[in-house]
Amino acid sequence: MPVPLPRRGRAARRVRHRVTLAALPAALLTLTAAGAAPGATAPTAGAPARSPATAGAGHTAATPPARPRVFDAAPARASLQRLLPRHAGQFTLVPDAGAGPDTFTVSGTAGRITVRGSTGATLLTGVGWYLQHVAGADIGWPGDSIGLLPAELPAVPSPVTRSAQVAHRYALNDTDDGYSGPYRTFEEHQRQVDLLALHGINEVFVQVGAEYPYYKALQRFGYTAEELREWIPGPGHQSWWLLQNLSGFGGPVSEELMRGRAELGGKIAEQLRGLGMTPVLPGYFGTVPPAFAGRNPGAITVPQGDWAGFDRPDWLDPMSPPFATLAAAYYAEQRALFGDSTMYRMSPLHEGGQTGSVDVKAAAGAVQQALWAAHPGALWAVLGWQDDPTKELLAGVDTSKLLILDGLSDRYNRLDRETRWGGTSYAIGSIYNFGGHTTIGANTSVWIDRFESWRAKPDSALTGIAYLPEATGTNPAAFDLFTDLAWEPGPVDQQKWFADFAARRYGAPDAQAAAAWEELRKGPYSTSSGLWSESQDSLFTARPSLTAVGSAYWSPKAMRYPAGSVRQALDHLLKVAPRLRGSSAYRFDLVDTARQALANHSRVLLPRIKAAYEARDLALFRELTAEWAHGEQQLDALVGSDPNFLLGSWLSAARAHGADEAEQDRYEYDARSILSVWGRQSTSEGGFLHDYANREWSGLVSELYARRWSSYFASLEEALVRRAAPRAIDWHAFEDDWARLTTRHPTRPTGDPYALASGIAATLPAVN
Repeated sequence: MPVPLPRRGRAARRVRHRVTLAALPAALLTLTAAGAAPGATAPTAGAPARSPATAGAGHTAATPPARPRVFDAAPARASLQRLLPRHAGQFTLVPDAGAGPDTFTVSGTAGRITVRGSTGATLLTGVGWYLQHVAGADIGWPGDSIGLLPAELPAVPSPVTRSAQVAHRYALNDTDDGYSGPYRTFEEHQRQVDLLALHGINEVFVQVGAEYPYYKALQRFGYTAEELREWIPGPGHQSWWLLQNLSGFGGPVSEELMRGRAELGGKIAEQLRGLGMTPVLPGYFGTVPPAFAGRNPGAITVPQGDWAGFDRPDWLDPMSPPFATLAAAYYAEQRALFGDSTMYRMSPLHEGGQTGSVDVKAAAGAVQQALWAAHPGALWAVLGWQDDPTKELLAGVDTSKLLILDGLSDRYNRLDRETRWGGTSYAIGSIYNFGGHTTIGANTSVWIDRFESWRAKPDSALTGIAYLPEATGTNPAAFDLFTDLAWEPGPVDQQKWFADFAARRYGAPDAQAAAAWEELRKGPYSTSSGLWSESQDSLFTARPSLTAVGSAYWSPKAMRYPAGSVRQALDHLLKVAPRLRGSSAYRFDLVDTARQALANHSRVLLPRIKAAYEARDLALFRELTAEWAHGEQQLDALVGSDPNFLLGSWLSAARAHGADEAEQDRYEYDARSILSVWGRQSTSEGGFLHDYANREWSGLVSELYARRWSSYFASLEEALVRRAAPRAIDWHAFEDDWARLTTRHPTRPTGDPYALASGIAATLPAVN
């Protein structure tokens, strides 16, 4: 339950004070707290704080090199204690003021490992390198094998120094908060930041709580608190409100909720600053509620039309006088809660926004100037997606202070980013997960090839990587490999990388584990570019139809790799040595691989059901639909054995944010609807967003997907018996009824993952 209002007010004041301190340059904060270290100098008075991420980047070539930095390693030590509670004491973390930007050195004898680094996050990246290359252990997202580490950690054969190959290592899609968990706790976000630092990320999008600066600022522009609470969506849908795609769904939200989310966002930003990472905060580019022009003389607004069945919020012309005033109010409120940053995220006119009579070039310049009025010289990060950023937008801004996060780097062929964006700096990115789908695979060979070849171009503007799955916390191999690109001094050998991953993933080399991951490498992790960056989803999660080819309308319609590769990988994983089966990494991979093998079989089984129905073979139809139902039962039980696949955790987190039953029900509907109908009927049907965020989770499979298919097959069986056309089913009504339920589901896993995966392997046809 939320903390009562008076206590929250005091907490907000405490957070605000901490954030203000955290916003100071790291060297100044250290000097303030502990006095000057030998040889340390304070920054020039009045100089804007520079992010370590921008040092040496192509777009800041004219900026003098950063001075050696003194920083406090305590936040990194605290992260290390959380990540490696049994072994943290064997590491000595040494701030290295003389190290080059984004550089670490690892050395040491058995049980005495020393990591020197240029920032707190880089120290953790050095620890991650040691675990991966020396200790042979994995802390993945999710799953780890640290329980198999020896009591005394092994020595480093000889000191190793690594520097990042690119200055920008950005993480998190604009949709991550909605699809990965809009109701997460601080401890869950803290774990996420720890993992990102361990894997070499230095710039992280902080979205949670971004609604509160809007709420506070807009009350000075003619809106009541009640109007704004109706306009702001529930947390599950706020990602798309910030993208100017929708408003008002899943609410109204309470001020208590918004204040708590803002406090949470401030703590996340504070953690990032403490590690020397850059909190990337949402910038202001003109989103306003209805009737803004009528309440603010001189304002010019442009209706943004429709987005997937939603009315988009209006766009305030950045050239009209109230824009600069509102932007200043927004940034002031944001600063009070989140502190300052050197990097801000904005994507005006995202996915079909209307320009009206606005001069986009001039408007883009005004947006950047408003940002700089609040944060001089701050970097603007814009998503490279569809036609964005346009040439008009690029022509209106100082592109030396712009970074394009390319979401399509591995999806299409014949891409020339230097020509397309006129030499503007960009980060090569991948969106290999859409909507939080539980599906294995990624275009990893494309990543490896393009990262090296695009950087080697004589005119290359590639200055970073952008880790952009729409939802995080799935597909740990993809996370590990993509982030490794930025730190490997030479081209990654894909086959060797997966062989090494198999060994550290379960804590020791194992022939069966190696064989399993070789199958997965050749199959779902070697898909090609051209049309897709994600693998196909499951038909068990699809809206019922005998001709279904996918669950989400926007997902691949067919297999993107030979299904036998996953089936064979499952057989190999079941033969991994018993002593290596106890880790959370093994459990997750076993469940995930068995789940994928079963999901792939749905694409074999459904055409057989269709053929039996069309042949009017009632006996065979009943046999095959019973097999389908049994597969769904197996699937629900399997995913119920791992904590990463539980609907109950998702729903209980949402309800925990409500002050009373009515508010709890609203937030549960927000959380359920994003997984099913997504929005109102016009969105679900006209915008084709139903099942966009489908996922094979325990509770979701049994309560929605299996019931949906059972109803459908019952209608077909009835039609065969009566020799009549099947009765129509209103699927949107069916799904919306489910989204409005408040049934409880387990929040802890049950069952034996190995036994359940073995049962699935015994059921599935063997691969010849």
